[in-house]
Parts: sequence; structure tokens; C-alpha cells
Amino acid sequence: MTEQYDPKALQAKWQRRWEELDPYRASEDPADPRERRYLLDMFPYPSGDLHMGHGEVFALADVIARYWFQRGYNVLHPIGWDSFGLPAENAAIRRDAHPAEWTYANIETQATSFKRYGISFDWTRRLHTSDPGYYRWNQWLFNRFFERGLAYRKGGLVNWCPQDQTVLANEQVVDGRCERCGAEVVRRELTQWYFKITDYADRLLDDMAQLEGLWSDRLLTMQRNWIGRSEGADVLFTIEGREEPVTVYTTRPDTLFGATFFVVAPDAPLADEIVAPAQREAFEAYRAEVAKLSDIDRLSTEKEKTGVFLGVHAINPVNGERIPVWAADYVLSDYGHGAIMAVPAHDQRDLDFARKFALPVRVVVHTGLADPGETGEATPGEGSLVNSGPLDGLSKADAIKKIIGILSEKGRGKAAVNFRLRDWLLSRQRFWGTPIPIIHCPDCGEVPVPDDQLPVTLPDLRGEALAPRGVSPLASATDWVNVECPKCGGAAKRDTDTMDTFVDSSWYFLRYCSPGYEDGPFDVEKVRRWGPIDQYVGGIEHAVLHLLYSRFFVKVLHDMGMLDFTEPFIRMLNQGQVINRGKAMSKSLGNGVDLGAQIDGFGVDAVRLTMIFAGPPEEDIDWADVSPAASQKFLARALRVMSEVTSEPGVSYTGGDLELRKVTHRTVDEVTKLVDSYRFNVAVARMMELTTAARRAIDAGPGRADPAVREAAEALAVMLSLVAPYVAEEGWERLGGSPSVAKAGWPEVDPALLVQESVTCVVQVAGKVRDRLEVSPDITDAELEALALGSEKVQAQLSGTPRRVIVRAPKLVNIVP
Repeated sequence: MTEQYDPKALQAKWQRRWEELDPYRASEDPADPRERRYLLDMFPYPSGDLHMGHGEVFALADVIARYWFQRGYNVLHPIGWDSFGLPAENAAIRRDAHPAEWTYANIETQATSFKRYGISFDWTRRLHTSDPGYYRWNQWLFNRFFERGLAYRKGGLVNWCPQDQTVLANEQVVDGRCERCGAEVVRRELTQWYFKITDYADRLLDDMAQLEGLWSDRLLTMQRNWIGRSEGADVLFTIEGREEPVTVYTTRPDTLFGATFFVVAPDAPLADEIVAPAQREAFEAYRAEVAKLSDIDRLSTEKEKTGVFLGVHAINPVNGERIPVWAADYVLSDYGHGAIMAVPAHDQRDLDFARKFALPVRVVVHTGLADPGETGEATPGEGSLVNSGPLDGLSKADAIKKIIGILSEKGRGKAAVNFRLRDWLLSRQRFWGTPIPIIHCPDCGEVPVPDDQLPVTLPDLRGEALAPRGVSPLASATDWVNVECPKCGGAAKRDTDTMDTFVDSSWYFLRYCSPGYEDGPFDVEKVRRWGPIDQYVGGIEHAVLHLLYSRFFVKVLHDMGMLDFTEPFIRMLNQGQVINRGKAMSKSLGNGVDLGAQIDGFGVDAVRLTMIFAGPPEEDIDWADVSPAASQKFLARALRVMSEVTSEPGVSYTGGDLELRKVTHRTVDEVTKLVDSYRFNVAVARMMELTTAARRAIDAGPGRADPAVREAAEALAVMLSLVAPYVAEEGWERLGGSPSVAKAGWPEVDPALLVQESVTCVVQVAGKVRDRLEVSPDITDAELEALALGSEKVQAQLSGTPRRVIVRAPKLVNIVP
């Protein structure tokens, strides 16, 4: 039983056995008394085989899933693929094929790798978002949103990727570039479909109170900032020559007396409407230049301010002053009402613009700082109002309250709330996605495809027929496009856009509860039993897009009476990246690491263990700094310990080595707390310490036959199953246990064995260990410092009073001479 550790042999053996045993299937028996737990991994896109990032995130999630299995929960841990999207379409164009061929081949490759990687999935729940049986329900949900006024179509400026030839949501533009291909994004006028997520802005913000302490502060802050709720006032400005006043939203209505000019977004309809004839040519040239910029570029504080005078003036409603109206790119057409009052003394962008074009700067809030007109530094902070008529002497808060009252009384403004959040643009001009289930009839307008005619499946297009042309490739499928209107029976046309793939991932976790359900997107009662998700694991890069959209979908479905919860994910764990030599892996840098090659070289368990032991989950892993070879050696030692036990299963532990029993029970207690708090790397360290303690016991005294050694080895097998399932399963079998170790049950802790009579304290001088002291676990820092400094071994290393003594009672004293 002490043969060498052979990872490949163990993998082949236990993959076959797990296929037979199916140990990870969630029970749907209503009489099952176990508490249900739902663990979800952010599901993968099938762009090829699993990579190092997959290796980390799925190993981390599997620690939690396997821990829950051991604790006796009924665990739902499903798997599926986010299988629509541009990479498959682009691959099909290159290969003169259909996107499904590339997609489903990659899915099978990943499925095989997942099984090899030993992840505890319930494979009966498997789904693919590109299956008609799935995207049928995308279309059904779209129709429900449409009925509720939450799906609508409008024209306007959108983000356009010239390379992928499709529109992008604001969230999919990163530093002015397409997040997928990296091309510079431009603005383009198009009519598109939107989901009215702004109707839920307040709830998306307010319901985050449910997530405090369960999601990271960083994640919550990113969500709040994206939603961007602000309170202020809508103020009515009159533009000379225009009968209808223009509404401006401002968070600082107290600074109205400091408004010295007015700015309109150059791409806003208002600018085109009010520009004076003499300024028309200059304005149109400027607008054409601005069209080349992304919103990110326009809002950059580093970009030099540009603009053009529109040849008209606005009237400040609080003092009747005529102020010039400019078009400038730092104002966006979809912020507020597409126009702002500019208060250069107290807003840095306004000040930069004013200094560039020699416009007046008037201080109206005394902050005690120097005049911004001279320093070039705006003073946006608190202070008392000056140069502001009835507001003089008031604080910011009081001035805001008073000016809103004055504006309301005169009918020139009112209190208002604004959001950074914009409606979700979901149309895409590409093929490999869910067709939008709308028929356009010249007489009836926009008509939803009847539910009994869903799904609207994709036609058979492939190769060059999929090439982007600025409109959806679906437009060329005339037999598919031309249909009868469901209302009047007249000639009509299908909508040729497809849905953003984030629609697919906004509710997939609900489908897992009943993947074959035919009477709706999910079985409502089963979702009530399993939902919401107890633990979600995935990358921080989805902090805005996917999480925000999923939260929106759940709130709409709650309002439809289909869900009894309003937040989909109770707890979130975000992992870091796997990098190499300090940088993200890339072919151009030549620092890529192949997950499959690492597994071939060291075995699945060693790779998983290395991922988990490298550091806290949220930190990056630099593969150049870790050692799967060292992990492999530890696993061999652990398997030898479990293989060398000779006492019979079921033997009473009470007569065994008391000190080893204490180590075992303290380890189980610590690992329990560490896993509960996501400190998986430290939990692994404790397992390593237990392995060492068991090894010492085997090599001394009763050794292999000692019941305490069996207790330690059995506890090690169960705990090790969280991170190294193959070794743990094999060790459990050699110990006489029935597979699967995943269902062995978490070891019980005897509180009496947790009591420590003494603790070994390490004493370091100048970073080197000079003594070890046996001390009480309750010793104070002061008592431990005195004891350490009194040690003869320590005194021999000191020539006087040490500069510093660092005490971490009861286990460490570090002396700096």
C-alpha cells in the first residue's frame, strides 16, 4: 500500500468511478431533510480549452462546494456554457463554417477538461445558451418586458465598433475601445432596442443594503458608482430665440449666481436647433470631429478642452444675466438633459474651458482658498455663499434648500434626482445571438412574435454570409425576414438584430433549477426551493455588467410574481488573476502558461493545490513564484500517510496518542473556520502541518497501528478532498472508507481536545530562530516579551538593549537588535 504516487493512474481510476457513482447530483426529493445550498460559478465561454484563469476560479468554487457536501448539505453545483457571441461568429467566417460547429466542439473539449479537473458539478443540469430550448425563453422574457414597457426601440447616438460592426453598451467600452477587439469606438446614429433598466435605478441602489458584509466593499462601490445617484435640481434656462425653456440638471444649484456661460453637448439635438446661422459651418465641423471620440475620451480630465460658440445667449433664471452658449465635447448628450450651466470657479472642467476661451470666472462660495481665476484650481468644496444675493452667508446645504424653494416658487426649477445609469442597449448587428422576437408591420407597428411561435430560430447562415456589413447578417436571409404580421396577416418583416449576450447570462442561474422545463423559463416552485444563490464565485471584471443586469432581471421577475427574492446572489467571492512574471499572460509577451500542460506535468491535484495555496483568493497568482512540483511532493507524503495506517476502520480513537489527537482536532477546528472565511490558503497550510504530525507519529511508538494515526489520516482525507479530490479519494479507499469521500462527512471536534496547556513560542533575533519557549496560551504580550528577553540563548545574541521587540503572543517574538 506504499507504492509511489502516480497522478495519471489515480485520475483515470477515479474519473471512471465518479461517472458510476454520480456523487454530486443535487436531490429534488421534497422529503430530503437536508438544508439546501446553491453554489454557482460564473459560467464559461467556449473559446477553446480551459485556461489558467478557469483553473483558479473553478478550483476555488469547488472548495466551497465540496465543503458543503461534507457538512451534509443538499448542494446544487451546476455547469453550463455562455455559448453565443462574436468569437464563434468570427471563427465561422474564417473557417467558412457555421458558428455552432466551433461552439459545440469547444464545449465538448471544455466538458472533458472539467471532468478531468475533478470539479463537483451536477452534470444533469448542463445547459448551453445557444440551444433553441434555452434562447426560446430569452425571447419569451423579452416579450414580457415589452408588455411592461421595459423593452423599447428608439433612435439616438450609440457606441459603434467599426471592426466588429455592431453597437456596444456603454459598459462594453473600455478606455474608448471595444472590450472585445480593442478597436476605437465611434458614435453613430442608429435606432436600437433598449431595456429600461433606469426604471429600477433606485431599487438597484437601495437593495444593496441587503448585500452589505456579504459582497466586498470594492464590488459594492463599483455598483454604486455605475448607478451614480445624485440629488440636485432641474433649472429652467431660457435660450434667446427659443420659446421653450431648456432644463439643466445640477447637483449644485447653490452656485447658480456663479454661472457665467452655458454648454450644450455638440451631438445633442438642442445644439443643432439653436446654433446661429453665422456659426453653422463652424459648429458642424466641430460636431464631426467630436463624433470620432468615445464618451471616455470626452470625459477625460487630461484632454484639452475644445468647443465652439453657438452665437446665442441663455438667460440665467436667478439674476437675468445673459450668458453665452457654447457646444463642448465634455458634456454628453445623455447626461441629464444634454446641457449644463457652467460655474468655472467651482468646477474644474468648467474652469479649464473658461481659461481656454477667456470666459468670466466668478467666485460664489467662499472656501478660504485662493481665487480660482488666478490659480487655475477650482474650489468645489464647502463654504459660505458670496456674490449670490439672497443666498449670501448661507452654508451649502442651506443655500441649496433656499434656492430650490425660490426656483419652485417662480416656476423656474424644482428638486430632482439624476442617475449616471443609462438604459441597457441590447441590439446587436451580428448573427450568433438570440433573434429579437419582434415583427415590424407597416400597419400594426412593432408586434411581438406570439409565444406559441417561439423560439424564433436562427436561419442557416455560414461563412462569408456572416461577414459584418454594418447591418445584421440576418437581413440577407430574405426567406427568414419576410413574414406575415401576427395581428393583421399583412406583409411584414422580422427584426434582424440579435440580443446582447448579457441577456443570456442575466437569468441562467434560474434555469439551472429546472433545465428541461417546458412551461416557462424556469419552474417557479423549484427556484423558490433553491434560490437565491447562496454563493457566487467569479471575476471582478463582471462587477458592473453581468451583476447589474442579473440584479435588474431578478427585480423584474419578482415584480412579475415569478420570484420571491429581489437579490440573486447572497454572497460573492471574486478571485484574482493568474499572471506570469509580474504581467498578465499573453502570446505577445511570451509568458503564457497552458493549464493542460501543467496538469500533464504535475497532475490535477498538484495544480489545484498550487492555485489554492498561492494566497488569498482575491489576490493575483504569479505562476513564476509558485511550485506545483512542491505541491506534488506534499500530496505524495499525504497519500503515504493514509496508505500506511494498519488499524481497523471503526476502531475507537480514545486510546491513541493524545498529543496527535489534539493536533487533529485543533486542525479540523481551524480549517472549519478558515474555509468559512475564505482563507483557503491557510487551511491548506494547516493540512500540511497535520500531515507532518501524523508522519512523526507513524515513525514513532505504536506508529501505523495507533488509533490516533487513523483518526488523523481520516480527517486529512476528508479535508484534503476540498483541494485534491483524487488523492483524497484514493487515500479514503486505502483507509477502508466507502467512496465517495465527498460524502464521508466533516470530522467532529471534541472541545476538550482543543484546550491547550502550553504553546510553543518561536523567538527570533535579527530574523533567525534562537529559542523556542513553552508558554501558556493565555500569556500576555508583556509577560512573553520579558520571558524572551530573559532567555540565555537570546541574551547571547544581544550586545545591549534591542531597538525593537515585536510580540505576537503566544506564538512569536521577533527581536531587532
